[in-house]
Formats: sequence, C-alpha cells, structure tokens
Amino acid sequence: MTVRFTTMLEGLQVTMGLGIHPHELAARQRVIVSVRMEVVYPTPPAEDRIDAVLDYDFVRAGVKALVADRHFHLQETLCEAIAALCLADPRVERVTVRTSKPDVYPDAAVGCEIVRGR
Repeated sequence: MTVRFTTMLEGLQVTMGLGIHPHELAARQRVIVSVRMEVVYPTPPAEDRIDAVLDYDFVRAGVKALVADRHFHLQETLCEAIAALCLADPRVERVTVRTSKPDVYPDAAVGCEIVRGR
C-alpha cells in the first residue's frame, strides 16, 4: 500500500543575491521561498519518529546553503536549483517551488513558481 504525503516549507525568508539590475548585483535582498513536496512512502509511518518520514530540515538547510555564496540572476534558475535539491531524495515524486522578491516594488511582489516531477 503506497501512501502519499505533502511536506511543506512555507515562507522561508533568506537574504541573498538575486537579480540582473545594478542595484541587485550590488546588494543582497530579501527573498521568500516556499516548497511543497509530494512524498511517496511504501506504507504509512508505523512509528512516530522523524526517521520514518522525509525531514524538511534538509530542504531548509539546503536552500540556505544554495544562496549563501552564490548570486542567481533569475528566479527561474533559483527555483530549478531548489527543485533539484528536493528531487535528490528518491521519495519526492513531485515538487512545487515558489520564490518571491517582496521589496522590488512598493505595491507588489514579483515571483516565480515551477512544478517538477519524476
């Protein structure tokens, strides 16, 4: 009996290099990252232990590592890198990644969302 869960990391705020404009190349900016992973298990977790399921700590730590020392020009490229990170776990069947730059305009955020699967 295969079971599916959706594991989420919502609203992770990171300060990173992202963008193509001179002011974006010169200074890091706030970016909000949300990830939804459709995770498949052979059976429902039999025990109430973290090692029985996907631990979303790896996604949080992985995103922070991705953006620590790298400047991304495009949100699309950032989303692809985060999706690849998630799909490295064989239990993740499908991932939705959303990024947003909330401080670009005074009246709107700009963002990107992708869906990737096996």
